[in-house]
This record gives sequence, C-alpha cells and structure tokens, in this order.
Amino acid sequence: MLEIPNLDIFIQLLINGILFGTMYGIAAIGLSLIFGTMRIMFLAQGSMIILFAYVSYWFFELLGLDPYISLFLIVLIGLGFGAGIYHGLFKGAAAQEDKNISLLIAVGLMFLVENLMTVFWTADPRTISTGYTSLVFRPMGIGIPFNRLMGFIIALFATTGVLLFLKKTYIGIAVRAAAEDMEAVTLLGINPHRVNSVVFAIGTGLAGIAGVELATIYPFDPFFGFIFVLKAMIALAIGGIGNVFGALLGGIILGLLESLSSFFIGGGWSDAVSYGVFLLILMFRPEGLMVRSVKKA
Repeated sequence: MLEIPNLDIFIQLLINGILFGTMYGIAAIGLSLIFGTMRIMFLAQGSMIILFAYVSYWFFELLGLDPYISLFLIVLIGLGFGAGIYHGLFKGAAAQEDKNISLLIAVGLMFLVENLMTVFWTADPRTISTGYTSLVFRPMGIGIPFNRLMGFIIALFATTGVLLFLKKTYIGIAVRAAAEDMEAVTLLGINPHRVNSVVFAIGTGLAGIAGVELATIYPFDPFFGFIFVLKAMIALAIGGIGNVFGALLGGIILGLLESLSSFFIGGGWSDAVSYGVFLLILMFRPEGLMVRSVKKA
C-alpha cells in the first residue's frame, strides 16, 4: 500500500524533482538542436557533460575557482570545443546520406572520452564541496538547497538565451530553417557546415552548463555520462524534438517522475519508471507530449 505523504513532504518532493530535472532538460536541449540539424542522436553528449564536470572540478581544486565563476569560462571552452569536434570529426560524415556514420563516430567519441577521463582522473567518484554546499533555504519549512536552486536559475537563463538566439539572430533563424529542410537552406546560399558547427558549439556549451550543475550537486565518475544521456533522451522524447522549451520542461517532468516514484515505490524503481514512460511515449506519442499532433488526412 502506498504511503500518503503530508502536504509539506509532497511539496518537497515536487521541488526536488523540478530542481534536479533542469539538468536533464539542459542536456536534452543540446541533443534536440544537434538531432534537428544533422539527424543523429549525439550519444557522446553525456560524456561531454561529465568531462566539463571534471574540468570544473580541476578549476576548483587547482586554481581555487568557484564553480559558478568558472562556469563562464567553461561555456566558452565548450563552444570552441563543440565547433572543433564538428570540423574535426563530423564534417565529412555530415555530407554523407548514411547518418549511421555520424552515429558511430558519436559512439566512438563517447568511449574515447570515457577512457581518457579514467586515465586523467581515475574511476573514483569526485564532487565539488564548497562553503555553500550544505546551504539550504527553508521558506515555510520547505528545504531548497542552494546548489539546486542555482542550477534551476542557470538553466532558465540558458534556455531563454538559446530561444532568443534562435528567434532573433540570422544564424539562429538559419538553424531553425535547417532543422526543417537542410537542402532548401543550402539552395538559399547558407553554408550547412556553418550551421552544423554552430549547433555543435551550442550543444557542447550547454553540456558545460549541465556539467557544472552536476559537479556541484552529486558525485560523478567517468562512466556516469551514458546514464545521463539516456535520461536526456527521455526528456527529449517527452518534450519533442525541435522544441527548446519543451526539452527543458521534459527534463523537469522526468525529474518529477523520478522524485515521486522513489518516494512512493522505492529508490530502485525510479529508473524503471523513467524507461517505462520512455517506451510508452515512443509507442503512442513519438512526436513528444509538448508538440502539437498533426493528423493525416
């Protein structure tokens, strides 16, 4: 029989789910942008997130940089690294009709990054512990950890920034057009490689944001990235490919599902519930819950 929590506990569960789910949402936005333009699922996104978590950890341990200060530097590194990944690994494959080539490159990159992280930082879990790690705000008796609140605020700013970029800039409009029809965009004189490079840069920059959030909240190791990208894919399925705000909201919904299922069913069931929801969405609503369904005549 399920335990019925009191109102305070229920609100706490909701807050925990929302705050943690924003990390899934940020990762899902990057996946959505890359898939929208190149039609590949960038499975190395999770490894990129863990890589930047380690970079943030190194900045903190070696240079004494607060993770929220190093965030700006990490985002810049992520943008440059993403563009470099595209031109170094995916540019040639992007011109091929067979998208499996790009997918295999992404899988190879994921394993390469995982093993390099193991060499540099070993497989031991790491975390960033600051003076405010244990700081918790308690409005009306509800605990809101400072680190999770900061992650939520940063995620909202990042999502807003991506939306403004896509709607208000020339290259952002080109990215949206490429997601609809890359061939038509090419005929209009827009360089597809430039569009793909920008998308990879943004996706990896978002991975940097998620990496800093993760490093300040939970212990991480080199192999946590694959699990993380699976959760981002679930968030993407919920929100719908091509829907930036939907991806963030999908991550929040996933966070709520995990928080509630852990309490009502048990911690070991949260992943099973997430993957079950993933399968149900793919079966009955593959376009995503946040995308308006188009009925065929």
